[in-house]
Amino acid sequence: MDFILNEDQRMLRDTVRRIAAEKFAPIAAEIDEKESFPKESVKVLADNGLLGIQIPEIYGGAGAGMVALVIVVEEIARVCASTSVILTTQALASDPLLLVGSEEQKMNYLYRMASGACLGACAITEPGAGSDVSGMKTAAKKLADGYILSGSKIFITNGGESEIVTVLAYTDREKGNRGISMFLVEKGDPGFSVGKHEHKMGLHGSDTRELVFEDVFLPEERLLGPEGSGFRTLMTTFNYTRPAVGGQALGIAQGALDAAIGYAKERVQFGKTLSSFQGMQWMLAEMALSVETARSIVYRAASMIDSEPDSADLPRIASMAKWYASDVAMKVTTDAVQVFGGYGFIREYPVERMMRDAKITQIYEGTNQIQRTIVAGQILR
Repeated sequence: MDFILNEDQRMLRDTVRRIAAEKFAPIAAEIDEKESFPKESVKVLADNGLLGIQIPEIYGGAGAGMVALVIVVEEIARVCASTSVILTTQALASDPLLLVGSEEQKMNYLYRMASGACLGACAITEPGAGSDVSGMKTAAKKLADGYILSGSKIFITNGGESEIVTVLAYTDREKGNRGISMFLVEKGDPGFSVGKHEHKMGLHGSDTRELVFEDVFLPEERLLGPEGSGFRTLMTTFNYTRPAVGGQALGIAQGALDAAIGYAKERVQFGKTLSSFQGMQWMLAEMALSVETARSIVYRAASMIDSEPDSADLPRIASMAKWYASDVAMKVTTDAVQVFGGYGFIREYPVERMMRDAKITQIYEGTNQIQRTIVAGQILR
């Protein structure tokens, strides 16, 4: 499989890198400090057609594929992880529609998200249901003309900023995972409300909320895919979105590496630059090796989605990409703080923010312990 970027992909990378440097980098520290959602950045993403980069053109997207999405996410995460998560969450919300949505649902909801008219969110996690999705309590009761959705979700990215939310709920608890369905909820639906804003370790510019569903009536056409197919749809969605999270982790790591190299070349100690000491050279070299290795598996996973989306190896490679790249992000950002010494612990420099932002990539869309379980199940079957 060829992972060398083609001309269009290189042009995309260069364009997004310029946009990120001009529009996102200058405000990254400010939105982190103020914990403010970057609405102006959403407009930039929409105006440049980046909110639906992987969605087919017929549904309002660019139709550029998964490698293109990873390129965009990586380049933006290099300077502002909070802005990059807007893209990964948009994919998490839209991919179930791509997988099992009716043509009418795709034309309606996908077009709105891909065109940048609105943001999407995906509501899975509950207080008692994180890695164990089957532990959720949210349920949808069948009526003659639709469903009544009741329950609540926590830690929902873009929860307070989205107009479209894909929600996982039980339609038949006795069937376990086969009794889980997926629904489309719209902002403004009676009974749907947005709860508290979470104050997090990192991704301060990302909106993370509790969502509450108090007897929300959903007509039949809000069911996404066949009843009882929600869990299977979610697992397939994760195969597509985990490489995007890997791209986010990769971007954070690359940004920290760039900052560490620049600082090591400038900082003088004992009459010499830090970069002149062999110990520092080796440390930076090891960081660079980790980043490049992560890039290889992340882009392999993305390329597999574009060329072999039904491959039996995809769940394994997607999990490996997310797992490895996020571990690299945590290690490289921690090392970058060490390179900066005391300055690395000060908010004036970006590496402490990158270190805080990196941590969540080891947790969301399946903790790295869950990724180990998935990979073990794949290789031992």
